[in-house]
Amino acid sequence: MTLRVVVWATGGVGSIAIDAIRGRSDLELVGVWVHSAAKVGKDAGELAGGDPIGVAATNDAAELIALQPDCVVYAASGPDRDAGAIPHYLMLLEAGINVVSTSSTSLVYPPAYYSPAWRGQLERAAGAGDASFYASGIFPGFGSDQLALLLSTQSKTIRTVTVTEVALNDHYPVADVMMNGMGFGRPLSFEPLLQTPGFIEMAWRAPIHLIAAGLGVEIEEVRGTLDRRLTDRGIEVAFGTITAGTCGAVRTRAAGVVNGREAIVVEHIIRMARGVAPDWPSSEFDADYRVDIEGDPDIHCAMNVGAAEGHRAGHAAMTATAMRVVNAVPYVVAAPAGLLSSLDLPTTLPRNAID
Repeated sequence: MTLRVVVWATGGVGSIAIDAIRGRSDLELVGVWVHSAAKVGKDAGELAGGDPIGVAATNDAAELIALQPDCVVYAASGPDRDAGAIPHYLMLLEAGINVVSTSSTSLVYPPAYYSPAWRGQLERAAGAGDASFYASGIFPGFGSDQLALLLSTQSKTIRTVTVTEVALNDHYPVADVMMNGMGFGRPLSFEPLLQTPGFIEMAWRAPIHLIAAGLGVEIEEVRGTLDRRLTDRGIEVAFGTITAGTCGAVRTRAAGVVNGREAIVVEHIIRMARGVAPDWPSSEFDADYRVDIEGDPDIHCAMNVGAAEGHRAGHAAMTATAMRVVNAVPYVVAAPAGLLSSLDLPTTLPRNAID
């Protein structure tokens, strides 16, 4: 059976999703939503950087709902993503349309979502429309939680689980997120959104609780820390220029406390150029996703995404993010109605991926 799919937004992740779906025999792209009025009416294939495919983009949500798609791949980005996305999710779910999303990463484990009120609204909408919602990506997503749980199937005992992303983010184009949200290109005296008390704990709460749920333990609290480093040279990135003497690397750490000690840890290290913060863990690839399990046995695994020194051309982590939800579409459509996590789905194997 071919499933009818709409892609919501044509940024980096959305464009990859469009390109992937048009190459699948089990999925059919029937509509594309765009935020910009300048993109309305343009061919979705061209917006994704390819050849025309005969699907015109629209900013009319009612028009897309009327198509009665089986699923929406939601990939909108920008500040306050959840505030903008939740009304769309509710509208789609109530209409009986399944949703897979890379936008609301705090929903990778819905029971730990930071807004019980929004979670309740989503649960009611999913029930009313007999539809399902699933959020994933690469980190949060596979690299931050599911990979660790997969590796833990080899464990007799576990003392600590640490998951780490080490990546370049010079390709990310949204200046507000990178500069005001994370502090890149700002002096260390600037207080980014990341520095807001409780923000780091909130940002990484979901994957920590997902791992805990998979391992059958309770999280007592989450502790967060932030570190930033300056660049000694100017760096050209997708959202502009980072001047020397401003922030060029950011490191966050969130630790879930179990039985009074830090047992499940998420670390996130991103740079705007290699060589910034040289004393921090680094990678020659687009991104490294590392899992370190201290226990019996000790387990250490590094997953490299993208070609070495090929970061700007590959955007490999962005592709992995998109495919986590595109590959999940058939499984989410087949799942019972409700808010899902990776614990609720089988391994979302890619169909027709071998060319």
